[in-house]
Amino acid sequence: MFKNYFKIALRNLQKNRLYASINIFGLAIGLASCMLIGLYIVNELSYDKFNEKANRIVRATMEYKLADEVNFAATTGTKVGPEFARTFPRIEEYVRTFISSSNVKYDNKLFNEDRILFADPPFFKMFSFNLLQGNAESVLDAPNKIVLTQSMARKYFGDENPINKTITVIGKEMIVSGICEDSPKNSQIKFDFVTQFLNLGNNVKEEQWWTANWITYFLLNNDENINQLEQQINAYMQTDAIRSQVGSVGESYLNYHLQPLLDVHLKSDLAGFEPNGNMTYIYIFIIISLLILLIASANYTNLATAQSASRSGEIGMRKVMGASKRQVFLQFISESTTITFIAAGLALFVSVLVIPYFNTITGKEFTRLELLQPIPITLLFLFCIIVSFLAGLYPALVLSGAEIMGVLKKGFRCTGGNGLLKKSLIVGQFAISVFLIIYTMVILQQMDFIQNKNLGYNKDHVVVLPIGGDMQNNFEAFKDGLKLVSGVQSVTASYETPEFVEWGDGVNVVDENGEHNISINAMPIDLDFINTLGMEMASGRDFIQSDFALMDTTNNRANYQQPYLINETLAKQIGWTPDEAIGRIISNRALGPVVGVVKDFNFSSLHEPVGPLLMFLGRDFSRNYMVRISNSDVQGTLGRLESFWNERTNGRPFNYHFLDEDYNALYQAEQRSAILFSVAAGLAVILACLGLFGLAAFTTVQRTKEIGIRKTLGANLSNIMLLISKNFLVLVTVAIIIASPLAFWAAKKWLQNFTYRIEPEWYVFIIAAIVTLFITFLTVGYHSIRAAMANPTKSLRTE
Repeated sequence: MFKNYFKIALRNLQKNRLYASINIFGLAIGLASCMLIGLYIVNELSYDKFNEKANRIVRATMEYKLADEVNFAATTGTKVGPEFARTFPRIEEYVRTFISSSNVKYDNKLFNEDRILFADPPFFKMFSFNLLQGNAESVLDAPNKIVLTQSMARKYFGDENPINKTITVIGKEMIVSGICEDSPKNSQIKFDFVTQFLNLGNNVKEEQWWTANWITYFLLNNDENINQLEQQINAYMQTDAIRSQVGSVGESYLNYHLQPLLDVHLKSDLAGFEPNGNMTYIYIFIIISLLILLIASANYTNLATAQSASRSGEIGMRKVMGASKRQVFLQFISESTTITFIAAGLALFVSVLVIPYFNTITGKEFTRLELLQPIPITLLFLFCIIVSFLAGLYPALVLSGAEIMGVLKKGFRCTGGNGLLKKSLIVGQFAISVFLIIYTMVILQQMDFIQNKNLGYNKDHVVVLPIGGDMQNNFEAFKDGLKLVSGVQSVTASYETPEFVEWGDGVNVVDENGEHNISINAMPIDLDFINTLGMEMASGRDFIQSDFALMDTTNNRANYQQPYLINETLAKQIGWTPDEAIGRIISNRALGPVVGVVKDFNFSSLHEPVGPLLMFLGRDFSRNYMVRISNSDVQGTLGRLESFWNERTNGRPFNYHFLDEDYNALYQAEQRSAILFSVAAGLAVILACLGLFGLAAFTTVQRTKEIGIRKTLGANLSNIMLLISKNFLVLVTVAIIIASPLAFWAAKKWLQNFTYRIEPEWYVFIIAAIVTLFITFLTVGYHSIRAAMANPTKSLRTE
């Protein structure tokens, strides 16, 4: 019996190719979207779950108050791990971590590697990174030991066994003690090498509450009531002895929060080793995929109901020959199932085909094989069953429940009666499309605003070069050599690049209004920083060579002064105008004068307002040269820089990037969302138009004789086009009216994440409405013109 149902279903699909193509293509897009987005969502939700002890691992984060400002940081000082492990029995182990870059050398192979992880010895006992060779207890039990991933072992040793071989990292000879599998894609901690935390040098050997640059993890003896442990820790931090150690006075404090490892990626505002995800975007992705699938299912329901007009004779004869309501129902459900499973096969093919492009949008590294695993295939099968039933349910119920005589006399008409379902589905489809169009346009405008906003510095054509090895010992000579390279306009250096300054610090000021203790961001820089970055001075001057004379280290630093630059916001918080600030004495690392006030520039994401910033001469802290080059011969200048680099660094790899790339990296999530919404809006419009195209075709067929009569009575082309198009245009207009305020509300909500943002412009809604109505008119107009141009004698011949 079922075999017969499916044979008839295939014959009907072949007979109605337009109807079949629209539904199969539409459902395929909907299912493919669900598959790909489902793959992304599963990956995001599975972050760090490969760790067997994940439920017992927490990350320590700082909350501290200096003066009247409360700050949060994902990093901690070196003392937090050992101190809390000694004090609180619930803490079994602690691991302090830091990722850095360095040259790595073995024989004649020399590369600069960016993912060298420094971690305390229990690292492989706490986290479940699979060791292929070596023992978790001993691979990091000595400072001269290092663990390589499989990829790095192949890169440096080929087919050799790397164990006990010597490799040079961070200028030290280290013994390869273990090989582990490459870091899972759903891990926050991704590395190529792991060595002892204490290899970072003397600056981490002393236990300190501050100088907080390290991410600290704790392994607890159970996963119960983590909040209670956090409260105990903060009560401990408020004891007199600890406040004295920390240096807390008055209302200032230093507290810590414990974030469960599994919550960090999607539920924390504090990023760790990589940008966090966002649970909001997970919900958005789910909604987008379901909306696209909803449009495709609505197309099916609309077209299946409309097509009933051409099947009235078939259905009537089936009922006359004794077909029961159940048999007619099963016939139409089988057709729905056939369409859905054909669409599913096409969806799987499309998903596999576009996976590289999907990776580009999401920043992931999915493989095609991940789509062909049993779980995705099983879920696709179950999804098809659900969609087959839901999409085919209404047409099947309507057609199976029709009265025999009514069918034989009048047939079915999709244009008769109120047609409430058909109208509702059209309005729903286009409301979704208009919503996505408006929302996408606002996102794109905000991203354009971000790209073109005056940041207070010029990020274009600035090459960032890492400082390492013995370059610090020849700092000035190397910098002077860079200046002589043809095409180089200016050179400076700094600890951090200006687009995202993380160094947290404090400044103390005593003036006529009393004492001020202000929490700030600090930035060690070199000479020519202001000029190279194209910043502007509000008052005073940039650092000059003679400022180094103030930094007198003789006589036990008795006459040492540290010159400072501050930004306008810091001057304002102290209570000074820019002119008043010049020559004033402040204290950070040491007492010293303010020599200049820099106009405010954005030194963090545009999600945040410009805060107080202090800059000091700190050449010894420099980690990057920043080289401004001419835009007339970029490739030529880069080539000359590489030649100079190779001559002066003895083969150290020439790894560079541009400052604007660092800036753009701050907004990867937003950029990906913009691309995603653009694609989603395009798919929604295409699917809605496909459904409208098919529905208009059936409507035109049903009204062929009416159109013929109207033409015979003198109706012209425009009359006929308006006759067919007006109902659809009215429905789309209703969709625009419904979607516009919803899109405005959603866009405003999203924009609130940015301190610096645009306001949704009225013309965005006008453009979305005009585009949607124009596309609708074109879609329906094709059939209108064909009907209007047809010879009326053919349509009236049988009357």
